[in-house]
Amino acid sequence: MANHPLLLMLPLVTSFLVVVNGFVAVAALEEGLSTTTRDTVMGQRHRGGRELDECQLSRLNSLEPTNRIQCEAGTIESWDPNEDEFRCAGVAVVRHIIEPNGLLLPSYTNAPQLIYIVEGKGIQGLVLPGCPETFQSSQQQSQYGGSRERGSAGKREEEFGERGTAGQRGGQLQDQHQKIRHFRQGDILAIPMGAAQWVYNDGDRPIVAIVLLDTTNNHNQLDVNPRRFYLAGNPEQEHPSQGERRRHGQQPFSRRGGQGGGEGTGCRNIFCGIDAEFIAEAFRVDMDLATKLQNENDNRNNIVKVEGRLQVLRPPRREQEMERGSRRETEWETESERHSRRGGRHGGGGYTEEADSNEGDQEENGVEETLCTMRLRENIADPRRADVYTQNVGSINTVNSHNLPILFWLQLSAEHGVLQRNAMMVPHWNMNAHSVIYVIRGQAKVQVVDNNGQAVFDEDLQEGRILVVPQSFAVVKRAQSEEFEWVSFKTSDNAMINAAAGRNSYIRALPDEVVANAYQISREEARRLKYNRKGTTVFRPEGQGRSRRAEA
Repeated sequence: MANHPLLLMLPLVTSFLVVVNGFVAVAALEEGLSTTTRDTVMGQRHRGGRELDECQLSRLNSLEPTNRIQCEAGTIESWDPNEDEFRCAGVAVVRHIIEPNGLLLPSYTNAPQLIYIVEGKGIQGLVLPGCPETFQSSQQQSQYGGSRERGSAGKREEEFGERGTAGQRGGQLQDQHQKIRHFRQGDILAIPMGAAQWVYNDGDRPIVAIVLLDTTNNHNQLDVNPRRFYLAGNPEQEHPSQGERRRHGQQPFSRRGGQGGGEGTGCRNIFCGIDAEFIAEAFRVDMDLATKLQNENDNRNNIVKVEGRLQVLRPPRREQEMERGSRRETEWETESERHSRRGGRHGGGGYTEEADSNEGDQEENGVEETLCTMRLRENIADPRRADVYTQNVGSINTVNSHNLPILFWLQLSAEHGVLQRNAMMVPHWNMNAHSVIYVIRGQAKVQVVDNNGQAVFDEDLQEGRILVVPQSFAVVKRAQSEEFEWVSFKTSDNAMINAAAGRNSYIRALPDEVVANAYQISREEARRLKYNRKGTTVFRPEGQGRSRRAEA
């Protein structure tokens, strides 16, 4: 009886159940921690390094750039991050203008970045640590077409010939690097903090890009000052300190004299402060090449002109492919469509930049998607994929962590809007985020109201200016030009608004009696308030609107 097989197996079965229950408990704990971490990040993202009264604003201003850097192949303009509005939102803003054949030198920042491409098209290289170099040449001269690009690499090839490195085949060095991404007008680009990136204009017109840095993001362990660390060249700081700030009209390519690295000298990339001998040892190169990394005599500034054309490994850009990618983006609108794709309707084929890598539930799976393959781009200017659209009135497009999952980690999102002349966006407030509005073109009458019912902004908002609308402040827009276009950066990965009027408004959800008693009006007037406006977010005022108000 004591040796019955079932009894002998009982300890094994018990152990198995304990292990299974343990796995279930860990999974539940991880899910709970993930939710808790998300809520903590969303609730505390603006606490560190900030005073509690930073958003006590009695007046808002539309802001212009205060610093300008003229470069060899473009211009960099920045807004003063110490303005009260930016300190409230915890962000900094820069505008990059890159001329054709211009290269924005490699750099990284201490804060996550969200970039909107106002004009132009180009390519971007983003270096993510630990990710493989998936772009490789089939032979050494496949892209470079000769020995011109080999230059000083010839000596290094001989020196390392016997080692057989990963980028070497048959004694020849091959080019290999991480993925290169194409972008175009209307794209939002997400850049993690500390990730090095470069940008090249391969088009025939300038690239204009608006860059938002979320300096109070939880991942920024420095301070709230925006800092860009350049890895090459001899650049100027986009956000200089008070003592060295330069206003408009500065001389192009102006430099202070001096030798060696450090503040106020002629060398400002991160290699400038490292001894050349250390650089030579780290890269296993000679001293002459090591000192060239410090670029002490380079006066081209942050954006440089490429000699000839930039020859890098990349898939060819075809307009029809971009068009197909745009059409695919219009399909990413409903949850059912996303689940259909996950079910295999679009199965087969490899990963592409436009392909949806994780359009399902927001779970940290670690298998289906990694940072190396995560989508970092989404176009929000295409009216065919508008979230809100009213013919001859306007449209609203949004991007958040649901359709661009990396924004969950960056805790940022964005909105693109267009209003035709006299069209309005209903009065609303941002429930869980500050909103940084940049006007792409046109102008609009904008009013912003604080918690005391005071209008803290009541002016025309014009092209090229920025308006920061703090969380919970009510805002309304009315286009005054033929077309008013803007992009709003929001400090939450899933920013939400609450409308004061329209079909999806708070007042529509209230009982008639509550509306009547709150505003001291009749039930009939309460119903008119609730049901007269049939639209949701954007509308054009009707001709009889004023007479109706007069009668009331």
